[in-house]
Amino acid sequence: MPPAPDLWTWLTLPAIGALIGWGTNWLAVKMIFRPIRPVRFLGLRIQGLVGRRQPDLAKAIGRVVGNHLVEHKDVVKSLNKLDFSGVLNGVLDRGLGPKIQELRGLPLIGGFLTEARVAEIRSSIVAGIMDHKEVVLDEVEKGLAKGLDVPTLVERKVAAFAIEKLEKIILEVASRELRAIEVLGGVLGALIGLLQVGFVWWRS
Repeated sequence: MPPAPDLWTWLTLPAIGALIGWGTNWLAVKMIFRPIRPVRFLGLRIQGLVGRRQPDLAKAIGRVVGNHLVEHKDVVKSLNKLDFSGVLNGVLDRGLGPKIQELRGLPLIGGFLTEARVAEIRSSIVAGIMDHKEVVLDEVEKGLAKGLDVPTLVERKVAAFAIEKLEKIILEVASRELRAIEVLGGVLGALIGLLQVGFVWWRS
């Protein structure tokens, strides 16, 4: 049986394998984002995956968000949880307040528009709308269906992001997983180095 490789061999080859494995995976992770702008190298056009495919990425995200995550009925359900009565009272105060003050300056109408009378009118308007709240929400949903194109809106937003911003968002979510990929490359490289030493020993 051939003599076993010395300790230096057992340490060197796995270390080189680990360095190569970690380095290639580190480079692969970096090339997801970098280089941000296209560069020429040995006649090749090189750019990070996110920057090169940003329009396709934006379209895919828009399609997923608009068709599966955020639908018009979801927006309406959220509106249904609002304090509709409070919102309407606030809108009427801001919308009718200046006009009420103007009308109070008129001789006959001004005496009629007391604070109590104005409050009564406001309450009647709010109560009338609240009695038909479902109808109002149905009309809102129809309006959203016609005027709010969520996939296109999200696509435009993502397409307009700076690559650095997209990189930051992705790293906030997946930095641990990307780091694990780098470490795994080093571990696999070390194992391959050990197998190489064992194979050389066996062949000799």
